[in-house]
Amino acid sequence: MPDVPDGRAGNDSSARRTRELIERLYREGTVVARSDGGVHQLFPVSVNAAEGEALRGWVERERAARTIEIGLGYGVSALFVCEALLANDHPDARHVVLDPNQSWRFADCGLQLIEEAGLGRLVEFHAEASEIALPRFLVEERRFDLAFVDGNHRFDGVFLDLIYLGRLVRGGGIIFVDDFQLPAVAKAVSFCTSNLGWAVEEVSRDDDLHQWAVLRTPDVRLERDYKYFVDF
Repeated sequence: MPDVPDGRAGNDSSARRTRELIERLYREGTVVARSDGGVHQLFPVSVNAAEGEALRGWVERERAARTIEIGLGYGVSALFVCEALLANDHPDARHVVLDPNQSWRFADCGLQLIEEAGLGRLVEFHAEASEIALPRFLVEERRFDLAFVDGNHRFDGVFLDLIYLGRLVRGGGIIFVDDFQLPAVAKAVSFCTSNLGWAVEEVSRDDDLHQWAVLRTPDVRLERDYKYFVDF
């Protein structure tokens, strides 16, 4: 029998399995990597429970079917996204994840946990930097309903991620940004809200480790004169 059988019953079973794994990870706080036997501390690198639940809630409320995540890390945020995709019950659901550091930095723990949850059929993994993969996705005319950004936290890295995702995420879609407490991340977001017509849907309370912001892209891309610029 496959890990996740087809149909509503299969989704319910996989969702329960995923929820049980999430609860165990927050309870124990560690994962043992199969690749090297090392014990890895999940937190504070991974999202806290409040952010994970917020992310899951946005995927569900948006009825998202196609999601993309920049930075798999230990895979905790991906578990929340996939749990929501299962709840949404779209037959073509897919969660695309980019992480060039998965093997050497995280000992493939993120992929390991996805496999343990039985979510392999939902997740499409690319061991590539986002600045390489995202332009290719544009050429391939791929589209997403929601994006989660938690990759390169330098201004130029976040800026590129947001600009490309603004073209890849459907009009009126959601871009959920982690680590909004970092000046570089907040500055990149400010450009998009000041110049591209993005709206801030939610900002979490102040948090030194994991503050998040939820952005909505405009239904129609803003047409700008070549001289148009708003300081941010």
